[in-house]
Amino acid sequence: MKMVMCVIDDIDTYNLLDALSEAGFQATKLASSGGFLRRGNTTLLIGVEDDKKEEALDIVRKICKPRKQAVPVSPVFAMEESVIPTDVTVRMGGAAVFVLDVMEDFKL
Repeated sequence: MKMVMCVIDDIDTYNLLDALSEAGFQATKLASSGGFLRRGNTTLLIGVEDDKKEEALDIVRKICKPRKQAVPVSPVFAMEESVIPTDVTVRMGGAAVFVLDVMEDFKL
């Protein structure tokens, strides 16, 4: 058994949960935040059998696609005092995925 941990953008959360549910996977949703942009993230914990791992990862790849977005930048981050950018384009979305072996599986 594997534990698939996915840190995704909040925007993708419910589409991913719906797609996982339709495929028969169950997930635990944890609210998380962090990173440079201080935007909301969601961490999903998905327990999968070894032979279903790739199916779950394919769903994550399909739903959580990277995208570019313009975000406002504070003058503190400007490189030169004479040039103060109003926004910068950054890569967003996608997923940070960790696949862990589950040592013991207790079913109560």
